[in-house]
Amino acid sequence: MGDQGVEIRIAKIEDAEKLLKIYAPYVERTAITFEYDIPTVEEFAERIRHVLKKYPYLVAEQNGEPLGYAYVECFKDRTAYDWAVETSIYVDQEKKHKGTGGKLHHALEQILKEQGILNMNACIAYPQEEDEYLTRNSVEFHEHLGYRLAGEFRQCGYKFDRWYNMVWMEKHIGEHHQGQAAPKTFGEVKEAIKEKYQIV
Repeated sequence: MGDQGVEIRIAKIEDAEKLLKIYAPYVERTAITFEYDIPTVEEFAERIRHVLKKYPYLVAEQNGEPLGYAYVECFKDRTAYDWAVETSIYVDQEKKHKGTGGKLHHALEQILKEQGILNMNACIAYPQEEDEYLTRNSVEFHEHLGYRLAGEFRQCGYKFDRWYNMVWMEKHIGEHHQGQAAPKTFGEVKEAIKEKYQIV
């Protein structure tokens, strides 16, 4: 999926160091993630490896440099939840508001449809009042993509000596019916989506 020089491709384990550089400032300077400590490159590489066993992990890059990344994980570790995933998108903070997040999400959604996933769920840190660590931008971004608010947990995340809320948002991307076929793994659709959506 190329657009204005931005290419969407499947992540590789070797991307870990560069993608971690995108993620680290979110840990250090924001409450967007509730993670306190920056993972090591090895830990981050293992996260990529774990996701790719079953789900897509995508990178948006321009001129060979990553602008952001997106992936999904299982929503809950029970068979009944197999059709639902939890989404994550991170864009380089110096290169935001240029459509990269939307491109990543669009590619992610198309692949998940091919897999037979029906529900995309987003767990989003939410401020009671916006501050220097957290705004409501992520909720607005997901609303723009067609998500709806499903629930809110109050004062459940503590970071930078402040309490933050967390909201769940959801988007249905397929039809729910009886006799639902089991979703496919990313590996089962990988070659088909490369050709169909020009994802390398």
